[in-house]
Amino acid sequence: MPTSLPYFPKTIPSLPTLLRFCRTQTQLHQIHAHIIKKGQLQDHFLISLFISLSTSLSYSTSTFNALYQPTTFLWNCLLKTYSKRSSFVRTFSLFIRMRSEGGIPDKYTYPLMIKACSSEFKAWEGRMLHGLALKSGDKEDVFVGTSLVDFYGKVKEILNARKVFDEMSERNVVSWTALVVGYINVGDFVEAKKVFDFMPERNVATWNALISCLLKTGDLTNARKMFDEMPERNVISYTTMIDGYAKAGDMASARFLFEQAPERDIVAWSALISGYDQNGQPNEAVNIFTRMVEMDVKPDEYILVSLMSACSQVGSLELSRWVDCYLSGSGIDVRQEHVLAALVDMNAKCGNLDRAAKLFEEMPKHDVVSYCSMIQGFSIHSQEAQAIQLFNRMISEGLIPDEVAFTIILNACSGAGLVDEGWHYFEIMKNEYSLVPTLDHYACMVDLLSRTGRLKAAYELIKSMPVEPHAGAWGALLGACKLHGDVELGELVAARLFDLEPLNAGNYVLLSNIYAAAEQWVDVSLVRNKMKERGLRKIVGCSWI
Repeated sequence: MPTSLPYFPKTIPSLPTLLRFCRTQTQLHQIHAHIIKKGQLQDHFLISLFISLSTSLSYSTSTFNALYQPTTFLWNCLLKTYSKRSSFVRTFSLFIRMRSEGGIPDKYTYPLMIKACSSEFKAWEGRMLHGLALKSGDKEDVFVGTSLVDFYGKVKEILNARKVFDEMSERNVVSWTALVVGYINVGDFVEAKKVFDFMPERNVATWNALISCLLKTGDLTNARKMFDEMPERNVISYTTMIDGYAKAGDMASARFLFEQAPERDIVAWSALISGYDQNGQPNEAVNIFTRMVEMDVKPDEYILVSLMSACSQVGSLELSRWVDCYLSGSGIDVRQEHVLAALVDMNAKCGNLDRAAKLFEEMPKHDVVSYCSMIQGFSIHSQEAQAIQLFNRMISEGLIPDEVAFTIILNACSGAGLVDEGWHYFEIMKNEYSLVPTLDHYACMVDLLSRTGRLKAAYELIKSMPVEPHAGAWGALLGACKLHGDVELGELVAARLFDLEPLNAGNYVLLSNIYAAAEQWVDVSLVRNKMKERGLRKIVGCSWI
């Protein structure tokens, strides 16, 4: 059944009114049919409204192409649509077409196009627009000048930015802010502060822009100093600092500011939840989400993706089912690529493998990340055969596994004691995919060989490593020496561990237990005396039972 046009009970609405009240693309198409029927395809005002509302570039372009002599205003409407919904190349090509067909760019065209260049860091094209604006005289306009200052700042040509700024006959607070941000972008905080201090007026947006740029350059100290000096702050000020602290790993400061904020928007909640998730505090992320829901704040898709990531770390099957159910009733489109990927990862790692596999197969396309989520899920929950089968399927589909993928499959092989398969993947990683094994890859192989009693092979592999092995690899081998009663190798491995971790009592205890199992009591006594000399004590076990 076709969607009806907006209903007006007392009057017959005009076409401009219908366009302003249009809510769906179906309604827009129906109104377009009325425009055609009434012979108003050359009505520039109606067509400008139509172009601004249409979400289809091809539809907008074909409607525009039917115009006999489009004005600069109409060209600008179409350029704005392209800049929002298409690539830079297509947008710039439309601008070239405008000039070739007699369109005359004005003081509204240039800021639009220069902004597109700034967003994509297109230095050559931006300089060309600067030249055209000079020739046309539009450079004197404050908005054109400001857009050029912003552009040169973003492409790190700060001398040109300053030159344009100094030549401007009129400046506004945005012009000053653009220059400040430009100096910060090239790392010249001293000059940025000079310009900032010299500004005739500042608003909260100026302070926020400065703080945001400082955080992007990693200067958290100066960002906090500026934040504390602000005469007034808004929700963006707090959210920017919360996000900055979260990205720096300082969740205590992020939480303190969050609690201090007089108001919080959805972005502030998202910054805190994703911060806890990314800094390995998944339980706190879940707690904050629960608090948010209790306060009737509706989460967006980004918060739910962070929540699912946190649940993946917690590994709770019950919690994952609750989140899955909540997401289903939230109205958020689960088919979105990043949402679906997070949902697969959460269900796989929390043990809901049937649900994860169903979602995985429903994905329109698979990548290495989605495969790794499923493979790791199978590996974590002791279904190594399925993990290996899926890894092989990934390769057969032409996807190229990365270092993380090989770490996951080697862990799966280690967990199942599949030595031959583990060696196979270790070798193809080096020989077929030209990846240099990392310490984690070697540690996986050492663990695999140690678990299956191939202690000498594990020892030789450690010695062959091109980099210094970490204590984890030696520790896995020492544990295997205890398990298999290999005193001779245990002594060699323990000696290496004593050098790497001289204050780790656990290594001494393991060696002592190896001697005790072999009834070498004199050696047991020697190890314990060495522990006493170094002031080391075995951690006493305890039980709540």
